[in-house]
Amino acid sequence: MIWWAIVSLGTLTVVGAIAVVIGWWLPVEHRASGQIEIDAPPERIWAAMTDIEAFPAWRSDVTRVERVSAADTVGWVEHGRHGRLTFAVERAEPPRVLVTRIADRSLPFGGTWTYEIAPSDRGAVVTIIEHGEIYNPLFRFMSRFVFGYDGTMRAYLSALAARVGDTEADAALRTGRT
Repeated sequence: MIWWAIVSLGTLTVVGAIAVVIGWWLPVEHRASGQIEIDAPPERIWAAMTDIEAFPAWRSDVTRVERVSAADTVGWVEHGRHGRLTFAVERAEPPRVLVTRIADRSLPFGGTWTYEIAPSDRGAVVTIIEHGEIYNPLFRFMSRFVFGYDGTMRAYLSALAARVGDTEADAALRTGRT
C-alpha cells in the first residue's frame, strides 16, 4: 500500500515538473479573442457592460462588486469564484469601445480586455480582445493546455447576451487565440 502511495506521489511530482518546464517555454504574453452577434442595440449592450453594480445579477462568477476610483482612473473590484480582482477603465467611448485592465499587480496574471461593439443587421457584434500575461509558469501551462485562454471570455459573452435578452446568441459565439 505504501509503495503505491510513493509511486503516485512520484508520478505527480514528475508530471508537475514537466508542466512547469513546458510553462517556462510558453510565452508570458498571449492574445485571445471572442466574438458574438447579439440581437440588441449597441446602447443596451453598453449599458449592461458598464452597470457594474448589476454584475452579480447576471455573471455567475461575480458575487459582489465595489466601485473604486482615484483622481486619474475609474474602476471596480469584483469578488467571486476567482477571488478578488481589481479592474481599471483605460478607455471608454460609449457605445463602441471599452478597454479595461487588471489593476492588481500582485496577481500571477494581468492584462487588458478590449470590448468593441459594432452595429449589425441583427443588432450588434461584440468582440473581446484579451492581451493577457501569465507570470507563473505552472499557470501558463494550465491556461494554455487545461483551461484555455478563452473560457472566461466565452462565459462572459454568453451571460452578456442573456442579460440583454438574446437567448439564442450562444450558437454564434466564436473564439480564438494567438
